[in-house]
Amino acid sequence: MADELEKVRKRIEELRKEINYHNYRYYVLNSPVISDAEYDKLMRELRELEEAYPQFITPDSPTQRVGAPPAEEFAKVRHPRPMLSLQDAFDEEELRAWLKRISKLLPEGVRPEDLQFVVEPKIDGLTVVLTYEDGLFVQGATRGNGVEGEDVTANLKTIRSIPLRIPVSPDGPPPRRLVVRGEAYMPIDAFKEFNRRQAELGQKTFANPRNAAAGSIRQLDSRITAQRPLSIFTYAIVDIEDGRIETQWEALQYLKRMGFPVNPDSRLLDNFEDVIAYCREWMKKRDLLNYEVDGVVIKINSLAIQEALGAVGNAPRGAVAFKFPGREATTKLLDIAVNVGRTGTLNPIAILEPVEVGGVIVEKAALHNEEDIHRKDIRIGDTVIVRRAGEVIPYVVGPVKELRTGEERIFHMPKACPACGEPVVKPKDEVAHYCVNAACPAQLVRRVEYFASRGAMDIEGFGSRLAEQFVKTGLLKDVADFYYLKREDILKLEGFAEKSTDNLLAAIEASKDRPLWRLITALGIRYVGPIVAQILTKHYPSIDALMNATKEELEAIEGIGPRIAESVAEWFSRPRHRQIIEKLRRAGVRMEEKVEVEEARRPLEGLTFVITGTLPSMSREEAKTLIERHGGKVTSSVSRKTDYLVVGEAPGAAKYNKARELGVPMIDEAELLRMIREG
Repeated sequence: MADELEKVRKRIEELRKEINYHNYRYYVLNSPVISDAEYDKLMRELRELEEAYPQFITPDSPTQRVGAPPAEEFAKVRHPRPMLSLQDAFDEEELRAWLKRISKLLPEGVRPEDLQFVVEPKIDGLTVVLTYEDGLFVQGATRGNGVEGEDVTANLKTIRSIPLRIPVSPDGPPPRRLVVRGEAYMPIDAFKEFNRRQAELGQKTFANPRNAAAGSIRQLDSRITAQRPLSIFTYAIVDIEDGRIETQWEALQYLKRMGFPVNPDSRLLDNFEDVIAYCREWMKKRDLLNYEVDGVVIKINSLAIQEALGAVGNAPRGAVAFKFPGREATTKLLDIAVNVGRTGTLNPIAILEPVEVGGVIVEKAALHNEEDIHRKDIRIGDTVIVRRAGEVIPYVVGPVKELRTGEERIFHMPKACPACGEPVVKPKDEVAHYCVNAACPAQLVRRVEYFASRGAMDIEGFGSRLAEQFVKTGLLKDVADFYYLKREDILKLEGFAEKSTDNLLAAIEASKDRPLWRLITALGIRYVGPIVAQILTKHYPSIDALMNATKEELEAIEGIGPRIAESVAEWFSRPRHRQIIEKLRRAGVRMEEKVEVEEARRPLEGLTFVITGTLPSMSREEAKTLIERHGGKVTSSVSRKTDYLVVGEAPGAAKYNKARELGVPMIDEAELLRMIREG
């Protein structure tokens, strides 16, 4: 019997070591060596053995990550050393001032030019302190006030990237005691998916990943925390017995060897100009990461020099945080205005009390649609959170309900178009409201501007200002009126002389011979951009053929789904739109595709592409179709067989980092189009 129990105990030990190793490979190194099915099989065997022999269950077992029963409150934990906060620097000048200040306080014999610096992205999460005794994770706490935090051990045990026992891979005995500081966070892609699921279930959503991480770790019921997609980066050794660490860089390497996640983008730099360059680089790269960063942390590498410099107030002199411009701010929602888009969509716009977000003053922000406003319970008069990431239009995240006074008003979409007074419609399966009046003046300005734009009929020199002027004066009542403009009428307009008038008329005349796909694009049919237009002209080489195509025929074309097919068929079914086509025909605008005698060029033949992020003028599906039409191949993930990664706004971190690791060339949409054009 004793021999049998010993055999079971040894097998349980083997399983724990193996599972902990695979957790480390998967959650820390992002490099698993077994399949999910094999991992599940190991976990199932361990769980069954522990259920049969509960006397062998230990706190560091992988099965203990699932969470414990709810606690009544968090116990207080006193940190072994004060968890100081960092002094902030908001620009390069303040960074240089920090270096100048500490240079005067350096130990004798140390010159500023002798200093090395460790730099790393500043994770915007929740600071936690992890304590290990004889290699076993025994306590986890929040930073709290820096001296005392809350005991959240049960919750932190559920985060799979935190090792329950160190070292994860054999590397000598563990220190008798090790206290580590890190930042718990929720990856951006996991946060978006988590919020989506919460919304579907009618449960609380979070304004940003930091709030989600903090809220998850401070759950009294750790079983809830176990369901949240949390991770961690460690970056400092607070206390260590049986070990000597002399530099910050050495500390990071030691943490890696023990099995802790350490940010791979940390760098050891030999001079301060490289530190400045790193800060500039990461200011631009912040939107490429799969975690939120709000700056760069800069530390003097020598821990002895850090110690000698001491602290001022609650901030160590030997480190500084270079802060990026904030992406979020709170302000008052003064009103919700509604404008009419080019395709007739009614778009609610938040009118805000001016506030600085991301280095710019924001007075207006996107609100998407009425359904989204009601789902987030945003009301006129609310104090709201406004977010601006990268170069995207600022948008309202949600209200701060705790600051409501009771005077806030619920928003409702108007029943009549604010521009023309015609009734507004809302299709059954859509969230958008539409004005369907083709003569709506608000739409007309945008339709005219779009018709003349570079991606459509490319009428050189005709932009938004002229679109407004020509519509306001009555010279353009629809897009076909471009080709009936008279020289004497244009000369009467403010800002036009003989030469500028002749140039505009010449540009209009030149546009008559544009390819058919440009004309189809210029008509402003909903969901039809340049790529879809080119697909349509491939199957319908004349406007008459396209005009008479049925929804079913259009839907049968690869790359044209039911939504696009219905939109095209519906647009051409309207008598007013057919009148515009006839008016364009009478003016001499080309209505047929020129017959190509030579075989179509395939400049991307043999090349494999991966697409990530949002491209400026086409959807990902349109870009895929474009590449394939010109001989290329599009795959979903980056590998050594990938020739190019096409990068748009807010690219996925996994694809971007993999391409960088493999040395795959990265191009933008403009470069892709140049490759096709110049072949």
